[in-house]
Amino acid sequence: MSTSTEPSHEVSQFDLETMPGQAGIGDATRAYFDKIRGGDLGALPAVLGAVALVIVFGILQPDSFLTNTNFANLINQGAAITVLAMGVVFVLLLGEIDLSAGFTAGTGAAILGVTLTEHNWPWPLSVLAVLATGVAIGFTIALLVARLGIPSFVVSLAFFLGLQGAMLLIIGEGGTIPIRNEAILAVMNKNMPVGLGWLFAIVVVGGFAGATYWAIMTRKRAGLPTMALSVWLLKVVALAVIVIVAVYLLNQERQRPNAPIVIQGVPWVVPLVTVFFVALTFLLMRTGFGRHVYAVGGNAEAARRAGIGVANIKTYCFILGSTLAVIAGILLASRDNSVSPTTGGAQTLLYAVGAAVIGGTSLFGGRGRISDAVTGGLVVAIIANGLPLVTEKSGVQFIINGLVLLLAASVDAISRRRAAATGR
Repeated sequence: MSTSTEPSHEVSQFDLETMPGQAGIGDATRAYFDKIRGGDLGALPAVLGAVALVIVFGILQPDSFLTNTNFANLINQGAAITVLAMGVVFVLLLGEIDLSAGFTAGTGAAILGVTLTEHNWPWPLSVLAVLATGVAIGFTIALLVARLGIPSFVVSLAFFLGLQGAMLLIIGEGGTIPIRNEAILAVMNKNMPVGLGWLFAIVVVGGFAGATYWAIMTRKRAGLPTMALSVWLLKVVALAVIVIVAVYLLNQERQRPNAPIVIQGVPWVVPLVTVFFVALTFLLMRTGFGRHVYAVGGNAEAARRAGIGVANIKTYCFILGSTLAVIAGILLASRDNSVSPTTGGAQTLLYAVGAAVIGGTSLFGGRGRISDAVTGGLVVAIIANGLPLVTEKSGVQFIINGLVLLLAASVDAISRRRAAATGR
């Protein structure tokens, strides 16, 4: 079907992820640096930022920051923000914004607390009620944005205010609802047995190796260019080193010597976040829905003329975003052992958007990955964890958080200008 819309010269994130592989490690390295010179920095700034922050905080506070206990705390601090950022990625890919995501998480947590603690519902039923709330909120926002054409900034700002009021009505002003259900509390407060943690490491590395090798063989049988096995092996080894080191550190005893209890093992929230990461990455990178999301984010009018249901894609993305937000709310309630009117408020939304943008997702739409939420979430968690150890002044912490977010947005804008200038 011919259109009068000029095709965009910018390569979408889906195209970048599905381009034919290179002949070997040397060619792959050159292609990677060519991509960077062309303006596609990907997660590189986030990775470099995380390394730099670890070095700085490690030098300033080696006795408190570089410990096994703090490493586990870092994971728990970043888990809810990472899941929330995964949902934000879907919305940002459309070139839209959801300012209500933080209080969507809080509303989900409030419903969880009321149904579990005050009405004694079984936890699976409470979780279903929370998920249904997320779907309803996302669908309502999408209805106003995608069907009526109201800017997402205005709609989500209205929900930002409205959901705060809903939380106050559900919980009560100044009230706090304790969470006592062992299954919910275990998600963020319990750890896997040591042996099961090592099994989890084997499954992660083996699953990645098997899935990527199967993809290479499938492309080869189809006569398509494939990634060299040397590049594949390098990626598998790199992932294995990271996972093995992380599991080893988490499996160490985190209590003082002669303590009455033993705390060791991989937190249960780690496999939960891993499942979300794998499932959402597959959805975004290996399905027709994912291709349509990138198409709509890159050029909504061209996508519409190509026969893509733009309104439907926006609806699904907002529903996904809100559903992941209420799941993040469950994690927040589990970590805090309670729900209050401030759950999901304060800096929660800014941290989530910051995590997605710092990780490499563009604020202008059409470029981003689920892995951006993970790498960006790691950076945000390191900042939130390390800054209080260095300074107790809240003013300094707010200023640094603002500067980091502004720097990430600046990198995004500069990289897009560079990509446009080079025709990528």
